[in-house]
Amino acid sequence: MIKTIRTTAAAATAAGFIGYAQAEPLQPIPDLQTVRSVVLVHGAFADGSGWRGVYEELAARGYSVTIVQNPLTSLADDVAATRRALDRQAGPAILVGHSWGGTVITEAGVHANVAGLVYVSALSPDAGETTAQQYAGFTTPPEFVIDAHSDGFGFVKPEQFKAGFAADASDADAAFLRDSQVPIALSAFETRLENAAWRTKPSWAVIATQDKAFDQKMLQAMAKRIGAAVTEVPASHAVFMTRPQEVADVIDGAARSFSLAKAN
Repeated sequence: MIKTIRTTAAAATAAGFIGYAQAEPLQPIPDLQTVRSVVLVHGAFADGSGWRGVYEELAARGYSVTIVQNPLTSLADDVAATRRALDRQAGPAILVGHSWGGTVITEAGVHANVAGLVYVSALSPDAGETTAQQYAGFTTPPEFVIDAHSDGFGFVKPEQFKAGFAADASDADAAFLRDSQVPIALSAFETRLENAAWRTKPSWAVIATQDKAFDQKMLQAMAKRIGAAVTEVPASHAVFMTRPQEVADVIDGAARSFSLAKAN
């Protein structure tokens, strides 16, 4: 069964959520908690710097946080980079992926150090499937346009970047993301996965309800298929950067669920 938590501006206001960062003290990791590490994996057209806010939120709560820098040259290369980060963990970790990073964590997440998976507006193919297949039957919003180059790498079109990728970011932040894009080898989207970690590891999903990189029906269908506990956040595709507290809350909740399971 899929569990959905709907986070809207009205609901957040009613619950006092909007003032949470100022009103509520940070909750330290309890001694019995078994998962104290988090590994963050960025998606296409970006790098690990977008995770800064989530990193700071989690570090302040006592987590050890590692940010993967994907080369975006192939699925195999990105999975290898993620596995190297997982190898460095002292114990079990929550593995988090944004967008294309969801494909990466699906493949890499079978690593022994992975306790659970968090998909942040992210792809989640099955073993034997490609990333491109996830789009079948869905319509990507017109705001998101990829500029494919003759060398096989692609960027988000600069003139479409803010509308398609980071509509809720400030103009300055959206411009920085646009101008620091890391292109991805488009052939990566055609690579079949060998593993689907979500089949054996518990999963959570953050769905940005104003995401223009994916059809909303596609995000919901992927989350339902993998049995993820879903949190909806009113944000753009850049939710990992623009709504760090909400994303960190989901990751924190995922990590804490293992201590609760142990206690029970």
